[in-house]
Amino acid sequence: MINVVDLTVRRGDRVVFHRARLHVERGERIAVHGPSGCGKTTLLHAIAGLVIADTGQIVLDGVDVTTTATHRRGIGLVFQDDRLFPHFDVADNVAYSLRMRGMSRNERRRHANDWLERVGLGGFAQRSIDSLSGGEAKRVALARALAAQPSVVLLDEPLTGLDETLHDQLLADVRDLFAQLGTTVVLVTHDRTEGAVLADRAVEFSELLQD
Repeated sequence: MINVVDLTVRRGDRVVFHRARLHVERGERIAVHGPSGCGKTTLLHAIAGLVIADTGQIVLDGVDVTTTATHRRGIGLVFQDDRLFPHFDVADNVAYSLRMRGMSRNERRRHANDWLERVGLGGFAQRSIDSLSGGEAKRVALARALAAQPSVVLLDEPLTGLDETLHDQLLADVRDLFAQLGTTVVLVTHDRTEGAVLADRAVEFSELLQD
């Protein structure tokens, strides 16, 4: 499903990572662990198309997408800091990708309401982003990533900043949702508990790099 082959990313004169390789089967959920600054987030952004690799190849479902625009890759990405749009209400945030596809407003709202129900936020459609708690904002970000029914979801430290009780509850809910959907997931995190709960297998980022 996902094949990253000998991917190298540089920032100016600095090599962020060199010849990274990653293989993920369809429907598999993996966790990539590693210390801050090792390149985990950059790898996710490269798979999503937000970072252009200097060398190497990214293949999704047999198609080389190394130079394909982000919105054409069929990928959902949940950022560490959520990145919700404060000038949109909750439903319009969730339905943003559907708006870009030209879906009518009524259909977008219907889909948004459905995904809000799935992430435990039924009735939140007209709420403002500023009114959300940290956990609610993360659920909205997850619903936005899933609304376009991507083939792959990338999670970048998605539960950072939550207290222990809320973190554990949301982690269990996310695990159950992905198990139900059968979504292919790549999670990057320094929290090994998250990886153990959410993923089928875990790898160290350093193990992905070729000598």
